Amino acid sequence: MKIGISACLLGYNVRYNGTNKLNDKLLDILKDHELIPICPEQLATFPIPHLPLEIKNNKVFDESGKDVTKQLQEGSIKAYELIKDCDFLVLKTKSPSCGYRKIYDGTFSGKIINGNGVFTDIALKNNKKVFSEEDLELIITYLTRSVCNH
Repeated sequence: MKIGISACLLGYNVRYNGTNKLNDKLLDILKDHELIPICPEQLATFPIPHLPLEIKNNKVFDESGKDVTKQLQEGSIKAYELIKDCDFLVLKTKSPSCGYRKIYDGTFSGKIINGNGVFTDIALKNNKKVFSEEDLELIITYLTRSVCNH
């Protein structure tokens, strides 16, 4: 299968602070599949590192209060073009671009709320199957069922 995955989960140092979120358990589960790394924030031309971004009232702001919604939307559209033929996506939870089901609340206080990142919303609106890196058991089940159905 062809799987779109947040580049930070593969070990790329693309997060806002120049780090990654390498997930060895996830990579082990996905090792027999074609992985397409994506980073909407990189495609939105945010430098690395950059100020943290959070979503509030459906807009994206950096920590200084600057509205960067349009910039992240444009990067997310570019990212979607790269993964539109993928079978499913595994995205970094809590991210303002890739967050799935959980994002920060926009106050830069560390509080988590229910919601999706900008890129994730685009993917879901286009009927893409999405998992977060926390959904390891669900990913295993999905892969097992998909292999059996092919």
